[in-house]
Order: sequence, then C-alpha cells, then structure tokens
Amino acid sequence: MSKKKRPAPSTRIRKTELVRNIINIFNENLEKTFNYKQVSTLLNIKSESQRIFINQILYELLDEDFLVETSRGMFKVNSRNGYITGKIERHGVKTYLIPDDGGDLVFIPEQKTNHALLNDEVKVFLYAHRKGQQPEGEVVEIIKRAKDTFVGILDVSENYAFLILDNRVMTNDIFIPKNKLKGGKTGQKAVVKLLEWEPNLKNPVGEVIDILGDKGDNTAEMHAILAEFGLPYKYPAEVEAAAAVMDAGITAQEVARRIDMRNVTTFTVDPRDAKDFDDALSLRKLENGLWEVGVHIADVTHYVRPGTIIETEAEQRATSVYLVDRTIPMLPEHLSNGICSLRPNEDKLTYSVIFQMNDNAEVIKYEIAKTVTCSNRRFAYEEAQAVIETGEGDFKEEILTLDRLAKILRKGRFDNGAIAFDRVEVRFEIDEKGKPVSVFFKEQKDSNKMIEEFMLLANKTVATHIGKVGKGQKAKTFVYRIHDVPNPEKLATFSVFIKRFGYNLKTTGKPQAVSGSINTLLDEVQGKKEQNLIETLAIRSMAKAIYSTSNMGHYGLAFDYYTHFTSPIRRYPDMMVHRLLEKYAHDGKSVSADEYEGYCEHSSAMEQLAANAERASIKYKQVEFMSERIGQVFDGVISGVTEWGIYVELVENKCEGMIPIRDLDDDYYSFDDKNYCLVGRRFHKRYQLGDELTVKVARTNLDKKQLDFVIA
Repeated sequence: MSKKKRPAPSTRIRKTELVRNIINIFNENLEKTFNYKQVSTLLNIKSESQRIFINQILYELLDEDFLVETSRGMFKVNSRNGYITGKIERHGVKTYLIPDDGGDLVFIPEQKTNHALLNDEVKVFLYAHRKGQQPEGEVVEIIKRAKDTFVGILDVSENYAFLILDNRVMTNDIFIPKNKLKGGKTGQKAVVKLLEWEPNLKNPVGEVIDILGDKGDNTAEMHAILAEFGLPYKYPAEVEAAAAVMDAGITAQEVARRIDMRNVTTFTVDPRDAKDFDDALSLRKLENGLWEVGVHIADVTHYVRPGTIIETEAEQRATSVYLVDRTIPMLPEHLSNGICSLRPNEDKLTYSVIFQMNDNAEVIKYEIAKTVTCSNRRFAYEEAQAVIETGEGDFKEEILTLDRLAKILRKGRFDNGAIAFDRVEVRFEIDEKGKPVSVFFKEQKDSNKMIEEFMLLANKTVATHIGKVGKGQKAKTFVYRIHDVPNPEKLATFSVFIKRFGYNLKTTGKPQAVSGSINTLLDEVQGKKEQNLIETLAIRSMAKAIYSTSNMGHYGLAFDYYTHFTSPIRRYPDMMVHRLLEKYAHDGKSVSADEYEGYCEHSSAMEQLAANAERASIKYKQVEFMSERIGQVFDGVISGVTEWGIYVELVENKCEGMIPIRDLDDDYYSFDDKNYCLVGRRFHKRYQLGDELTVKVARTNLDKKQLDFVIA
C-alpha cells in the first residue's frame, strides 16, 4: 500500500462517505491487515473522537462479515468469495456482471472495468460484500470479447483519426493511426477492428476494415445496422461463384426417384415483393372421396451439400435477415431466388408432406416424400384474399376449399389452447432512394391464415413423425421448435397492470384455461387505443420460442411436437430437419444430440440478432420519417416508463419516441418501478404506462435512432 495519505477533510465526514473510504482501503489491500489507528492515518484523520468512530465502524463491518478479525483489533477483508466469471451488462452509465452461476448482479465501478465492454465474457474478483448491499468487484481478465469490430463515424485529422461511437456501446472513441485509415474521410460510416487496448490508455487502437459510405446514405445506414449486430451485409465472392455454376439438375433419373406431382394443381401465395418462394400448396380430390393436400417445400439440401462453402456460409448466417427495405439472404441469390425458388411454370425439386383429409379437415393419412412439382400460379396474398372474399378468380375452387379446411384446422388449434398473436405490423412505403414516404399497417387476413395453417400442420406432422415413438422406444435426435409456458411472475405482473384498463386475466390453472383467457383479452383489446401496448406486454410476459434437441412442446401453438420444415431457403434449422428426415427415412442411426444442440443454440442466437437488426432498421426509418414532422402534434399512449423518461407511441403511425425526464420541468419526478409510473414530488402528478398523452415532435437524431417528444 502506498504511504500517500488521503487529503484531510475540510468538514466532518459523513458516516456513509467514511464507510465507503474504509471499504476502499480494504478492497485495495486484500492481503493486508489494519487496526483503527492505521486506517485513521491513511484517511488523514487526527481527531480522537473520529478515530474512535472509525474503530466502531470496523466492528460494524466485522458484524456484517465484510471484515475478519485476525488478532485483537487487527482487521482484514473477508475475501472468501474469490473469483467468478460472467458477462458484462450496462444499465445506463453503470456496469454490471451477470454471473455464469446465476447469482446476483455484481456492480463494477467504472475505474475497475479493465476496459471490458458490453457482453464480454470476463473474470471478476469479488470484493467481500456487506449484508444487504449489492455485491461489487473488479474485472481481472477479459476471457472473450463479445465483438472486436465496431461501427461509427470517422473524424479524420492530419495524422490520425478517431471512430466516434454511440456511448451505449463504448464510452471511449477508437484511435486510428493514419496508415490504418483505408482512405476514410470525416463523416463517413466505417467498420473498425479493435487491435489493442493497453490498460493505462484511455482509447483503444483500431484499423478500418470497411468504409460503408457517407452518413445518411440509405445503403450505408442499413449496412451499418447489420455490422453493428455482427451480421453480414455482403456475400463472399467465392460463395457466389460456387452457387453460380449450379444448375437445377432435374434429370429423368432424378425424377424417377421422386413422386411426380407436376400434373396436380399447385400454387404459391407470398408477399407481393417476395422473390424466394420456398413453399407451395397443391389440391386435388381423390377417388376415395378424400382431399389430397400437398405442402411442397423447396428441396434446398439436394443442392447445398455438407462440407461445401455454401453450406458453411449458410450455417454461420443461420437465417435470412429482413430489414425495412431489403433482404439479406441466407443463401446466394442464384439459389434463393433462382434454382430453389418455386417460381411458376418451372419444374422444381421439392420435399413434401402429402395429406389425405376429409371434409372436416381430419388427417386420415400422410406421407413425407421427395417430389417434383410445377407451380401453376404465383399469388400475392392480396390476390388470394380477393378470391376468398369474392369467390371469383384463378383456381377459385382450390383456394376456397383450402381456406375452408384451414379455418377448421385453426378453430381446432384454438379450442386446444393455442394463443392468437395476430399482431399488426408497421411497414413503410419506401421511395427509390430508400426514404420512407408513408406508413401502413400489415394485418393477417384469411389468405395469410390459410397458408399459415398448412405450414403449421406440415411442421407439426414432421416433428410428430420423428418425435413420437412407441412405448419403450427412444426417439432419435431431432431439431424441435420449442416454446415454454409463461413465467408465472411475469404473467401475474401483467395481470395486475391490465386491471387499470378494466381487463381481467386468469394466470393460474390448466394451460388451456390460461391461454383461453389470454385469447379473450386479445379479442377484447382489438381496435382500442391500448391494443398495441397490451399486445406488446402480453408477448413480453411469454417465453421466447427457440430451437432445441430437447422437446418440451410449443405452448403458444398448443402442439406437443413442433419443428421448422417449411422455410429452408431462409432458415438453417429447416435445412437440418430436411437432412435428418432423409437420413432417418433410410434407417440411419441417431445423430449426436450434443452436436445438434450446438447448432440449435447458434441458430436461436442468430435469429435473435436478425430480429434486433430488423427492429433497429424500423426504428431508423421511424426517426427518418418523423424528422420531417418536427413541431407537429400527435395523440399517443405511454408505452414505457423508465427512470430517464417516458416512451410514447403515436396512435396514428405507431412511431415511438421519448420525453426525457429533464424536459418535465413542472416538478421533480421520481420513478416508481412497481406501478410503471413517474410521480411528481410536489404536485403528485403521475405519468403511467397506458396513459393517453398529446405530444409534439421536438428533436430527431438519426445517428442514435432517437426521437424526442415534448408534452403539447
């Protein structure tokens, strides 16, 4: 310990400050012992009464297990907690460790982070902690960086540059030597790789690995969002080249190995701007009086073989990413939009689930088989919807029959306890430069639900086919899409919140009773101003669906077995399912559960990243859209309340912005986290989740994707 004394206090030190200073002395000298006189000297305290006070505090810290008494009057920190590992998390400007063992959050003072960043895996030395106080520690080792590339805006000087970052990501800008700039200019968005960060240096050192373009340019901004989440924004040339030389390969020999269904009426129904059609439906009446419904899926794994660079790239990406104005496909476009896409009037290799159903939509028998199909027509959802509503149009008998069967399947699902999360999605009309010109809401109509029901049926059938085995038999390893039951505490909190709107929710009892109550609530809020808020909070009270080799069923769909089979062009788990189906169809022995669980965890993580990137692109477009509406007044609903402000969602366009707490200048407001509200100390005015509010657009910040309102 340095003998340098701490500065003499100018006034009598408060007890809380004194305790903090004493704790710091012991935490900085973990192996040393001190008596009250030595502590007083280190704190430069000479008053005898204060020295006696310090002795009293030492014994209080002994009672709290923070200190141990090694001999009479000699104290040492009780550091029995030792080292733990975990991930770094930031709440505002404060840093915490989420321990791997699931224990309490550990506070890390800013000067003790050792340059650890958000989501880094680290080793932390736990200080002895006092009863009733939050654990505290310091980072002693960065085990693994969560990311080593960062996106920001370049600020270039004559001999060096800095990458200016959003301080929610890193509070220190990255220093870039002139020879590592790659021609970057001030104001450009760039991706920079972290090279080193010496413990004694404020700024890390990095090098530019890609210039994305000028700040504000639409493509540069969309690529920046992808790069921020560690997602690819361009295809490696060698992967594109490998795909480009592939052909459809529909030879007579290949057709002979499959069921030929090219003479059966078949069509696709997709969004109007889709190019990758990975599913089609066919329908015909059989001589036995049953309906044959074919769910035909692009046979992607026939083309993408294990061990190839296309397969490796698909596995790493794990999913296509859908931003506001573009799709970043999992597979090269020659495959995703070409060979594998079930385009009309083209023969295609497919993997199909073929059902025989009666008029009550009961499945009498099914077959899972490799097929050859040819789509007769490509419908947009709007076109199929017009046929359903008018009873007129191409293939009207097939569409109307499939719609009738789908409605029976759907009713059966909900009778069995499925939950109806038909959320309204916000979409933007984008001009040729990527600028949002208007907002519209995408709703699920009968044509969407028709396709959904048959995809769900196919996915459920495939999962049951492998997962449900006879008594005493063990199911082979498979990839399931699982969804756990809701967290009871979250559901109870949600139930209390919605009571203020006059709604009730059953939170205990049989799963079917709980899900039925949730459905009743979702029906009741339709068309109400609080609809979006309550739907959002309902979803947050649910578990997230993930991929796993351990089946627990799918709560939201009320299925005991469920998987993803129907979208192999855009999801890697579907490719895994296709391969396992084919392997097991030929009596292949079960694959390694541990290996496939690793693939499942990666796919779930990449799905979450893709969803986060999609939300960020929507947020960017919302801020861009509202930047031309500064000063305009809108009606809104409070959609979130935090200690730093109120989030408000506008009724007209569902854009969400914030009223910073500093702008609520009519009182001093404090955050009541139990009741989701801010409360004024003097006048007791409350701003509560769900309250209606009229706001004015005050500021927009595209760099931070931030929209600020003031109360109108």
